[in-house]
Amino acid sequence: MKQIIVDENQAGQRLDKLLMKILNKVPKSFIYKMLRKKNIVLNGKKAQGSEIVQPEDEIKLYLADDTISKFSAWTDTAVEGYYLDIIYEDNNILIINKPVGVLSQKSTGSDISIVEHVISYMLAEKQITHEQLQSFRPGICNRLDRNTGGLIIAGKTLVGLQEMARILRERKLEKYYLCIVKGKIFDKKEIAGYLIKDTQSNKVVITTEQIGNSNYIVTQYEPLAYSYEFTLLQVKLITGKSHQIRAHLSSIGHPIIGDYKYGDRTVNSFFLKKYGLKTQLLHAYRYVFPQLLGPLSDLSDKEFLAPEPEIFNIIKRDLFKQNNLS
Repeated sequence: MKQIIVDENQAGQRLDKLLMKILNKVPKSFIYKMLRKKNIVLNGKKAQGSEIVQPEDEIKLYLADDTISKFSAWTDTAVEGYYLDIIYEDNNILIINKPVGVLSQKSTGSDISIVEHVISYMLAEKQITHEQLQSFRPGICNRLDRNTGGLIIAGKTLVGLQEMARILRERKLEKYYLCIVKGKIFDKKEIAGYLIKDTQSNKVVITTEQIGNSNYIVTQYEPLAYSYEFTLLQVKLITGKSHQIRAHLSSIGHPIIGDYKYGDRTVNSFFLKKYGLKTQLLHAYRYVFPQLLGPLSDLSDKEFLAPEPEIFNIIKRDLFKQNNLS
C-alpha cells in the first residue's frame, strides 16, 4: 500500500491526471479500473478521478509495492558535478546566470540542460525528493539560446512556474541584453518587423510586412559605446521570439560579432583568430521586475544583474577604450 499526502505542487489538478504521473507506465483505463474497485481511494472514499485534489488530501493506493514500482517509471536526471551561478533564490524561483554553451532545455533525451542542474541542486539541498519528482518537476520560465549566456529564471514550485509564466506572458518583466555589433550606431531606436521561423534550418527570417503566420516583433536598442567599426548596445526586448535580437539586428545591417548563423563571416573570422571567439557576443545581463502582489511579491521592483563572460569583457575593453557613452 502507498499513501500520498497531496502537497502544493500536486494540488489543483484532477485526481486522474495526478495518478497518471505517479503510475506513468499504465493506461488510463487501469487507473479508472482501480478507482472503480476502490483499490485507489481519495480521503478514504471512492473517487471518480475527476476530483480536483487539494493540499493535504490523502490518496491511498491499495496495490503491492512491487506493482507500484513496476508501474512507476521515472528517470533520475540528477547530474554529478552540477553547477549553478545563482543570482537570487527564494522558495519559489531561482534566477541563474547561465553559462554560454549550456542548453536551457533538453532537445534530445541524452542532453544535460540547465533544468538538470536545477534538479540536482534542489535534490542536494533537500528542497525536493526523488519521490516528489514523480509528480512535479522544476523547470525554466524563459529560454536563452545555447550560446547566449546570462539571466534565466527557474521555477522551483508549481506556483513559481505559474506566476512567472503570467508575468512573462503579460510582458511585465523588463529584459535587457548586452551585445557588440558590426557598424557604428549613434542613436537610441525602436525597430519593428515580422519574424518567420524555419524549423528545418532552425533559423528565422525578418520581414517588414506580415507574411502568413509570421510574428510581430519589437526590439529597442541604445548605444553604450562605439569604435570606428563596432558598437556596444543595450537591447531591450519588447517581444521575445526565438533568435529575435540576433536576426533583427542583422536585418538592419548590424549583426552581432561571433554570430555564425546571422553574422558577418569576415568579422567572425577576425575575432575567432584574434580572441578564439566561437559564439555570439550576446548576454542577458539585466532584469527589472514590476510591482507584484501574491506569492512573488518579494521580487517587487527588484533589479538583477549578471556579469558578462570574461571573453566578452576582454573584447569590450579592447574595442571601446576611447569612446564610452555610458
